[in-house]
Amino acid sequence: MAAHRQTGHAMAYVTVPDRTTARKISRAVLEQRLAACANFWPAESIYRWRGSRQETREFVIVFKTRKSLLKKLIAAVRRLHPYDVPCIVTYPMGPALPEYLAWIDAETA
Repeated sequence: MAAHRQTGHAMAYVTVPDRTTARKISRAVLEQRLAACANFWPAESIYRWRGSRQETREFVIVFKTRKSLLKKLIAAVRRLHPYDVPCIVTYPMGPALPEYLAWIDAETA
């Protein structure tokens, strides 16, 4: 089946300090049905923080969800996140398989 544009779904990009934190936050978000899926993997980050360059290893989490749940998802991640100013960025989901979008809807209902 062909992919089509859907505007009711989104993804959230989050960075965390380690795998343990990625699992903890991902499990909590899924248990609350705020996302249907969380993928996470290691990353190296270079960024400026409080006037100096930082180079760290982190984990990236990408959540698949409905746009209507983004505020609750962001709040849940923020409550569990150890950083003072965590990276929690959302963006609309582009064209996707209708069956995949239906799965997201079912798992976040």
